[in-house]
Order: sequence, then structure tokens, then C-alpha cells
Amino acid sequence: MKVCFNQATTMKNSTLAMDLVLCEKHGYELIEIRLDKLRDYLKTNTMEDLAAFFAKSRIKPYAFNALEFITFRDEAGYKQIKDDLVFLCEAGEKIGCKKIVVVPTFDIGGYTKTEIKNESVRVLNELADIAEKYGVKLAYEFVGYPNCSVNTFGQTYDIIKAVDRENVGMVLDCFHFHAMGSCLEDLKKADAGKIFIFHIDDSEDLPVGAARDDKRLWPGEGAVDLDGILSALKEIGYSEMVSVELFRPEYWDWDIEKTIQVGKEKTEAVVGKYFEIE
Repeated sequence: MKVCFNQATTMKNSTLAMDLVLCEKHGYELIEIRLDKLRDYLKTNTMEDLAAFFAKSRIKPYAFNALEFITFRDEAGYKQIKDDLVFLCEAGEKIGCKKIVVVPTFDIGGYTKTEIKNESVRVLNELADIAEKYGVKLAYEFVGYPNCSVNTFGQTYDIIKAVDRENVGMVLDCFHFHAMGSCLEDLKKADAGKIFIFHIDDSEDLPVGAARDDKRLWPGEGAVDLDGILSALKEIGYSEMVSVELFRPEYWDWDIEKTIQVGKEKTEAVVGKYFEIE
């Protein structure tokens, strides 16, 4: 299992350049690059600079995170999604990053589950047509909030199965899995090949539907059944990567290197019980 760093964990005070140097120092194999951090980086650097860093470094780019609120958009909003997708696909060609996280929309009103599924399938197919030209895969990430249109593992996996194409899969995020009470039995029945990205994190012990990103904790410090999730992943044959992703303001205020180091240590301590860490 390769350990990856998601830039949300140092989102407030760090930069892409700083995260890369410190993640390389502390032995991460992979990084998920935030779109906003990439745009900031490109204000003073080039894609060629970024490609040169990866060419000489151990750490490699794994995914861009994220194109948000891709469904139920007006014409202008959907055009922006497609423009950003092309931008990331072209960036990915230069640095060898071939996955993009895509996120469903919140607060959509009174659409039924069937309408949500149909819209998700339509949009994922249209975006996948674009991404396919670049050899890029899309990972649909459910968000464990009651007001997110797609908010459980089972709902997401059903959508992914309906899309049924090689370059569309999903994100499994432990916090989101826990937050809306996703079912371990659904995970145990899943095709490991459809889980493109695995986010690890933990959560304060709150009722179903009450937790928000600021309640995330380091892996192993909260109420998420990480043992259940990790054992299920091992059972279905998933072992590719694990990415530590937290949005906790408290951790944003830490020294950046401390956050990156602790993230690696906490992740390896939990995941290492089930998988060999590369």
C-alpha cells in the first residue's frame, strides 16, 4: 500500500511547493494536488517546473482534487467544469497525473434518488468522454452530509455500476463513509477495481448526519470503524494506495512539517496492521 498526502490536510498555510518538499522528506510515495494550490503554484512557476520536480523525486502525483459540484449545473457552471477538466487533463499529461476527483452537488432541492442517479450517470459519461481522450480516470466522491445529493457508498457504487466504463470509479473516504452510516456489507460486495482513491481519516463521535469536515481526526483517534473498512478492503483485494485527508482547522494551525510527519505516522500505524506499507 502506497501512502499519499492530500493537500487539504495543510490547506490553510502551506503551498504546493512546500508540501512537495516536506512530503518527499518524510517518505510519502504519492500526493493528491488541490486545484486551488496548483493555480497558486502556476502564478510563479510553470508546469515544466512541476514536471521537473517529479522527474527527480520519489514522490509522484496521483490525483487532482477536485472538480466540485458537477451535477445539476446551469450552462455557465457546467462549461466551467468542462474547462477545468481539460485544464487538469492537460496538466496531467505534463506531470503524469491520471486521476481526477469529481464531487456531486449539494442542496439540489426535491430531486428523487432516481433523478439524482440519472443526472450523475449523464454527467459522468460526458466528462469521461473528455477525460478518456487524455487517458484520465474520474473518481466520484460521495460526501457524507445529509444535503449532498450523493452521500453514501452504496448510492455511489450503484451510480458507478450504471456508468460502467473503465475510466469512471469512486473515492472511498472513511470520514464520509462513517458520517452518513454507509454499510460495510456494500463495501464487501464491491469490485476493488472501482475504488480509484482511498482517503483515510477519523471522526469525532457524532450522530449520523451531524459530522462536518472540522470534526475529522487523525486516523485511529476517533469513532470511525477503520478496522472494519481496512479488513473489508483487504478481503476484496484492494491494496493500491491510501491518502491522508483532513480538513481540521486545528491541524491547519500546526507547523506544516509537523502536520505532514504526523499524518504519515498515524496513517502507517493504522494501515500497517492490514497492509504492507511501501
